[in-house]
Amino acid sequence: MQQEIRPLLAVDIIEQLHRQFALLSGGRGKDGAPIITFPEYSGFGDLLDEDFQNVVTYLTSIPSLDAASIGFVIIIDRRRDKWSSVKASLTRIAGAFPGNLQLVLVLRPSRFFQRAVADIGIKLHRDDFKMKVPIVMLNSLSDLHGYVDKGQLTCELGGNLEYCHSQWIHHRTAIENFAVTVKTTAQMLQMFGTDLAETELPNDVQYTKDLLTTHTEKHDKLKDELKLAMQQGTTLLGCIKEQAAKSENHKLNPDEMENQTTVERLLAQLDETENAFQQFWSKHHLKLEQCLQLRHFEHDFREVKVSLDSLMDTLTSLSDIGDCVTRVEMLLNDLNTLEEKAQESLEKAQLHALHGDQLIQSNHYAVDSIRPKCVELRRICDDFTNEAKKKYDILSKSNQIHKGMDKVNQWCESGVYLLASQAVDKCQSQDGAEAALQDIEKFLETAKENQLSDLKTIHNQYELVLNAEVKANVKKALKRLDDVQEMFEKRQVSLKKLSAKQTRPVQPVAPRPESSPNRPAPSKTPRTTGPAPGKHIMNELIETERLYVEELQSIMEGYAAELDNTELSPLIPTALENKKDVLFGNLPEIYEFHNRTFFKELENCMERPELVGTCFLKRKEELQIYEKYCQNKPRSEALWRQCGDSLFFQECQKKLDHKLSLDAYLLKPVQRITKYQLMLKASLSRSNLSPYELGKLLMQGSFNVWTDHKKGHSKVKDLARFKPMQRHLFLYNKMLLFCKKREETTDEKPSPSYSFKHSLKVRLVGGVSSCWTNITCVYIQTSPFV
Repeated sequence: MQQEIRPLLAVDIIEQLHRQFALLSGGRGKDGAPIITFPEYSGFGDLLDEDFQNVVTYLTSIPSLDAASIGFVIIIDRRRDKWSSVKASLTRIAGAFPGNLQLVLVLRPSRFFQRAVADIGIKLHRDDFKMKVPIVMLNSLSDLHGYVDKGQLTCELGGNLEYCHSQWIHHRTAIENFAVTVKTTAQMLQMFGTDLAETELPNDVQYTKDLLTTHTEKHDKLKDELKLAMQQGTTLLGCIKEQAAKSENHKLNPDEMENQTTVERLLAQLDETENAFQQFWSKHHLKLEQCLQLRHFEHDFREVKVSLDSLMDTLTSLSDIGDCVTRVEMLLNDLNTLEEKAQESLEKAQLHALHGDQLIQSNHYAVDSIRPKCVELRRICDDFTNEAKKKYDILSKSNQIHKGMDKVNQWCESGVYLLASQAVDKCQSQDGAEAALQDIEKFLETAKENQLSDLKTIHNQYELVLNAEVKANVKKALKRLDDVQEMFEKRQVSLKKLSAKQTRPVQPVAPRPESSPNRPAPSKTPRTTGPAPGKHIMNELIETERLYVEELQSIMEGYAAELDNTELSPLIPTALENKKDVLFGNLPEIYEFHNRTFFKELENCMERPELVGTCFLKRKEELQIYEKYCQNKPRSEALWRQCGDSLFFQECQKKLDHKLSLDAYLLKPVQRITKYQLMLKASLSRSNLSPYELGKLLMQGSFNVWTDHKKGHSKVKDLARFKPMQRHLFLYNKMLLFCKKREETTDEKPSPSYSFKHSLKVRLVGGVSSCWTNITCVYIQTSPFV
C-alpha cells in the first residue's frame, strides 16, 4: 500500500515563514488574481533553494482553486537593493514558482546607478528569465498603484490593507491544526465504527457486559474528542470573525474570507460526522443492550429449565402407587411437598416466558430465538402440572382401594375374633343360641354399613392403574371376605338349629383370646396390610445399588476408557498424562466387586431382609477397598482442579448426556459407603420382628388333642387315636405351640407352668384366622353345635 502524501503545512516551514521573504497578504489584482509579495529582505540571496521552494509552494496552495487558476500577481520590492538582487529574485521565481503567473511587478532600485543598471539588465536578460508573462519595472509606488489598487496593498507598498504577518501565521497554523483534528477525529470514528460493525455478539452474559462497557467507554472518549474539536473550531472561527468586528468599515480580505469559509466547512463536516456516528452508535448500542437482554434471558431460561427438568424427573420417578394406606399417604405427602417446592420454579418459568413476550413486543432482533423458548417454558409447566394431576389422581384411587382393603381386612379379623369369642357352652341353650345369632346378624349388618362390597367395584373401575401386587392383594382381601362371610353363614345355620330345638348339654372348652374377655372388638384398631416396612428399605437398597453400579459403569466406559481413545488424545490435558490411576483411584476394583458379587447377593436378600446384615459381614474384607479409594481422594481432587475444565472432559460429559461433571460422580463411592450404614439403621428401626421371632401372641386355650404314634404295635397305635390328650395351645403370628400345662403350688398360690410338646407353622394351616377357627371346629366336631 502506498503511503499517503501529506500536503505541506505551515508548521512544517514555520521558521522559513517567519523570515518574511515572501508574503500572501490577502490582496487581489484587478481581476481577482492573488498577490504574492517579495518584500525587501537582505538575506534573499542566501536562501536555500529548498526553503524558497517550500515557502512559495505553500503560499500558492492557500488561495482557492478558482483564484489560483486566474494566475498570481508577483510584486518584488527591491527599491533599496541592487540589480543583482533583482536578477537573482527573477531567476529564482522563474525557475521555482509552482503556480500560474499573470503579472510580475518589480519595484526597481531607487539609487540612480542601480536603476540604470537595472534598466539595461532587464533589456539584456529578459529572455533569460524564461517567463511567459510580462515583467514590469516600476520606478515608484505611484507606478505600482497604477496596476494594483491601494486597498489591495499593505502600508509598506503605500496601501491601506491591514496585514500582520505573525497573526497570519497563527491563523494558518490554527486552521491547519483544526483541519488535521477534524480528519483525525473522522478517521477514529470510522475505525471505531468499523470495529463495532465487525464485532461478533457474545454468547454469555459477562462477556456481553464487558463488551458493552468497553464500547461505551470508547464512545464516551470519542464524544469528548468531538467536543474538544468542536470547541477548537468554534474558537478559531470566532478569532477570524473578530477581525471584521474591529470597526464598522473593516472587511475581511479574500484570504481571510476563505479562512472563515474553510473553518465553517470543517465545523459543518465535523457536525455531520458526529450526527452520522451518533446514529450508528445508537443502533449498535441498542443491539448490544438487546444482546445483553437476550443473554440474561437465555441464562435464566437454562436455569429455570434445569430446575423444571429436575422436578419433572423427580415427579416421573414417583411411579410407586403404594402397597398400604400409610405408604400411599406418604407418597401423597411427597407429591404435595414436590408441588409446593415446584411452585416457585413454575412461577419463575411463567414470569420468564412473560418477559420473553415483552422482548418480542419491543422488536427485539432475536425474536426467532426467544419465541421457541417461551413456548418451551409454558409447555414444561403444563406438562408438570398435568403429570402432577395425573399422579395425584392415581394415588387418590390407590388410597381409596387400600382403605377399602383395610376395611375388609379389619372386618374379617373382627369377624373371626367374634366367632372365636362366642362361648360354646352358652350357645347350647335356646336363649344363648339366639343371643349369639343376634350378635352375628348385627355384625353382618356392619358389612353393609362399611360398604365392603364396594371394594370389588372400585377394583374393577381402577384396575388399569393398579400394579400386579395391589391387584393380588385386592383379590386376597375379596377372597378372605368371601371366606369369612361363608363362615358366618355356616355359624348362622348352626345357631338357628340350636335356637329351634332343645339340645343335650356338653362340656366343651372354648378358646379364649390372649387379652381380657371384655376387650373391645379389633374393629376399632385398624391394621394395615402389605409388606413389612423393612421390605421398603430393602427395595430402596437394591434399587439404589443398581443405579450405583450403572453410574460406576458409565464412569469407566465414558471417561476412563476414553483416555485411551486416539481420536480424543489431542483434547487430553498434559496434566493428566500417566495419571489415570490418580484421578480414578481403584474405582475399577470397586465396580467389579459390586457388579459381579455384592449387587447379586443383595438381590438374594429381597425376600428375607433379615439376612442383609449377614451379607455385609460376609463381605467386610472386600469392602476394605473403599479405604484405599478414600485415601486417594485428595490427590484425585487436586488433579481434577488442574484439568477439570478441559475440552476432553466436556466432550465426554456431552456424549454421556450427564448433567453433572465427573467430579460429582467420583464422589459417589464416598457417599455410597456412608449410605449403607444409614439404610441398615433405618431397616433395623423399622423391623417388626420380636426378640423370639414368633410374632405377637394372639390367642391361647386348652384343648383335647389326638395324635398318631409313629412307634409301637399297631394295636397300640389304633388305641391311641381314640385317647385324647389335654394340651394348652398358644397361637402366635407365625407359630402354633402345643404345650402341657402343669399346676405348681407355692407358699402363696398355685402357679401354672408349661412344657413344650409340639409346634405347627401358621402358614402351613391356612393363616392365623382360619387356623384358630379350624382348631375350634376340630375340637367340637362330635358336639351338636356343628
